[in-house]
Amino acid sequence: MAFSFFRKKQGDVAGQVDFDHLPRHIAIILDGNGRWAKRRGLPRTAGHRAGSENFRTIATYCRDIGIQYLTVYAFSTENWKRPKDEVETIMGLLKKYLLEAIDTMERDNVRLHFMGDLSVLTPELQDLAAQCNAISARLTGCLCSICINYGGRAEIVHAAQSFANDCLTGAVKPGDLTEETFENYLYSGHIPSPDLLIRPGGEQRLSNFLLWQCAYSEFYFTPVLWPDFSKRELLKAIANYQHRSRRFGGV
Repeated sequence: MAFSFFRKKQGDVAGQVDFDHLPRHIAIILDGNGRWAKRRGLPRTAGHRAGSENFRTIATYCRDIGIQYLTVYAFSTENWKRPKDEVETIMGLLKKYLLEAIDTMERDNVRLHFMGDLSVLTPELQDLAAQCNAISARLTGCLCSICINYGGRAEIVHAAQSFANDCLTGAVKPGDLTEETFENYLYSGHIPSPDLLIRPGGEQRLSNFLLWQCAYSEFYFTPVLWPDFSKRELLKAIANYQHRSRRFGGV
């Protein structure tokens, strides 16, 4: 039933997607907002507003078709170098989204999780994120993880420091460390690694995103800028993923 419905909605590309075997976890680098605005003679802040609305659309669509986990790179540890008005706009959009999410999460059965060092955010944003986490604990639906002030290297260092502290307290021993136990110290320790990582915007690099988690992820790069990354583009990425052979080092 789901397959027929989305084929009608999205045209021929949906006919290439097996909706019974979707990737469990999709990660997306939200790239190209500024260039999208520049091409239209608009300020970069307009691009971030358009990108924010598109995130809402794509996240809802992922939930509707049955994606269990969605992780997005919204603001990196390096993005603080951007112009002040741009950073303020992004944080304002985050506040708007969190306020709306608090009102709709239970109705939509969508969970939110935040990855990164949130301690540098304003107390108000930290409180809103905590409220979302509390609501999420009661829900069972699609888990959307938003990476804010996030860096993959910083995450690994943070995890190593946490393990070292547990060694000092006697909670664990150095010899207890395995890949599996180390993953529990990452921000993403409670969710599976991404099956598919999508990067719109034309760049072909990870940009310090989920460095540990993407060791065996399939990558999909597209020149389409994030505000223009439609449901159809998402289906194209999924169809491409489903034609690959994931051997994880085997034959």
